[in-house]
Amino acid sequence: MAAFLLWLLLFIVCWPLAIAALILYPIVWLVLLPFRLLGIAVEGVFEFLRAIVLLPARVLRGTARS
Repeated sequence: MAAFLLWLLLFIVCWPLAIAALILYPIVWLVLLPFRLLGIAVEGVFEFLRAIVLLPARVLRGTARS
């Protein structure tokens, strides 16, 4: 809701810039999408490596974590 109100304020102050922002937002989102997917993949790899490193401690502890 705050983003919409800020866009309305921008529209009142400078409507060409607000229209350009409205048109360019989906294009920028599409350009940044591969980087977001890459970040998810890298985070998954790091979580997997963390699980492998911490596995001996979990096995030695012997109780399941709740």
